[in-house]
Amino acid sequence: MFRAIIKYKWIIMYGSGLALLLLLLRGLELFVLFSPQKQDLYIGAIALLFTGLGIWLTLKLSKPKVETIVVEKAIYVSKGKEFIPNQTEIENLAISKRELEVLQLMADGLSNQEIAEKLFVSLNTVKTHSSKVYEKLEVKRRTQAVEKAKKYGIIA
Repeated sequence: MFRAIIKYKWIIMYGSGLALLLLLLRGLELFVLFSPQKQDLYIGAIALLFTGLGIWLTLKLSKPKVETIVVEKAIYVSKGKEFIPNQTEIENLAISKRELEVLQLMADGLSNQEIAEKLFVSLNTVKTHSSKVYEKLEVKRRTQAVEKAKKYGIIA
């Protein structure tokens, strides 16, 4: 019996609270019934009750259930061998040196305008090289091209 009470303590507490609330509202209703001038008091009590219930419910629901702990840890990465591009794959795909440069700069995160400035070519030239790279790698987007090129070992 005692275990059942502990197991359902929240249900018992909420049920008791609601019963007490109902008794309070009935008492106020009788008070207003015998004194019609006190109707504003009854309406005000109900408004206060629901305001308090809303505030309590907001505080209860807005608390995070899981606490997030951020752990910062230094990670040391040893530098491996020098990257050597896969020449056979470059030749199979017929990628030119300039297209390879454009592809590497795309992988470095540069925009088309930045690539054009870095290579001293026009924006249209960069766009042409990019579209040729997409066509040769059979992709539609820059991210796909970089991913596929890294998979083939063409760029670092």
